[in-house]
Amino acid sequence: MAEQITITPIGVFHSSQKEPYEAGRQTDEFHSEGVIELSSGENFEQALIGLEGCSHIWVIFHFHHNNHWNPMVLPPRGRTTKIGVFATRSPYRPNGIGMSCVKIKRIEKLKIYVEAADILDGTPVLDIKPYVAYADSFPGVEPAWLADASKYTVSFTGEALEQLEWLDNAGVEQLRGFILHQLEFEPTNSKKKRVKTFEDRFVIAYRTWRAAFTIQDHTVEVFKIFSGYSENDLATSEDTYHDKSIHKEFKKLFPSARP
Repeated sequence: MAEQITITPIGVFHSSQKEPYEAGRQTDEFHSEGVIELSSGENFEQALIGLEGCSHIWVIFHFHHNNHWNPMVLPPRGRTTKIGVFATRSPYRPNGIGMSCVKIKRIEKLKIYVEAADILDGTPVLDIKPYVAYADSFPGVEPAWLADASKYTVSFTGEALEQLEWLDNAGVEQLRGFILHQLEFEPTNSKKKRVKTFEDRFVIAYRTWRAAFTIQDHTVEVFKIFSGYSENDLATSEDTYHDKSIHKEFKKLFPSARP
């Protein structure tokens, strides 16, 4: 029996990414804002001295949404069959430990504001280490099973960008990043994502919102965002996700945004 180790979190991560499907695949600029709030009374103020000179840091954290592990997992891209969890970055690990490299925006007392984070709100932070390029970067080195993962270019029409900007301001700020990281690899794989096919067009679902897109060669074009609610749905008083008011206003501003 291996010796048990007790680890106490040094803080917690806060962001608008609350559900697993909202987090990016590793880090990306559209999952950009978050803050590491360190615990008080632990002399962490001193531990932060010198960190202001670092551009990026490694955040070691606990996958707190998971209460079990799987020896075999299906990666979000690159394979159609399962592979050993130790060959992936899946959250379903024996000890549930994750790591992400994020960019520091600023430090205010015990709060480290970061961007390009793929960490969920409420995540316990276990440790912080500086990113050191000469030791941490090996350009071009990838797992063999990722070799066949073909990346798509994702673009947006003017209409879709206008709709996304409005939704960003209305508080639906994770939709843009969700679309990008879901469609850049295997965009039509309905076994791994909520995608439906309609002749030469496709629709992907994010919570109660939908994004319609087409594919030509290796370019995905998102041409429209629309509500997942029907008119009959919006007419009822039931509001499970507390967002029907946003959908009603969206439909008024973008009347052409229909399925």
